[in-house]
Amino acid sequence: MSAIDFSDPATIALLTEALMAAGVDGLEISRPDGQLRIVVAGKDGARISPPEATPHAPGLAPGSASVVVKAPMAGRFHVEHPASAAPQDLPRSVSEADIVGFVGVGHILLPLRASRSGVLTRLLAEPGAPVGFGDPLFEIELQS
Repeated sequence: MSAIDFSDPATIALLTEALMAAGVDGLEISRPDGQLRIVVAGKDGARISPPEATPHAPGLAPGSASVVVKAPMAGRFHVEHPASAAPQDLPRSVSEADIVGFVGVGHILLPLRASRSGVLTRLLAEPGAPVGFGDPLFEIELQS
């Protein structure tokens, strides 16, 4: 038997569909290289809980700091909601509650929150590209 690839968007979509069909509330899988948690939330469908943004400071000027928003799951990266007609320009100010992008798997679209207030300065992944769990997506420069 071969190992299941939990970073594969098709696998995550299949697991989500199976959970919803079986009426299961959720599933959590922990491995040394990461964690996947799928929670079925009633009429709202499934939601996948994202990890917090992680500190990142290489190459920055002394005294400045930034965080990198990472992909909470494997999927397709979107800078704006697929139904939105308004492009998101950079750099732009964001608050910790702002949605800065999305990761999609099948019909599931997971919003990515900034998690920290600051200036969204860089895209670290190509819009529309497939991304894996933990891949860096955005860099937010923190305000001092």
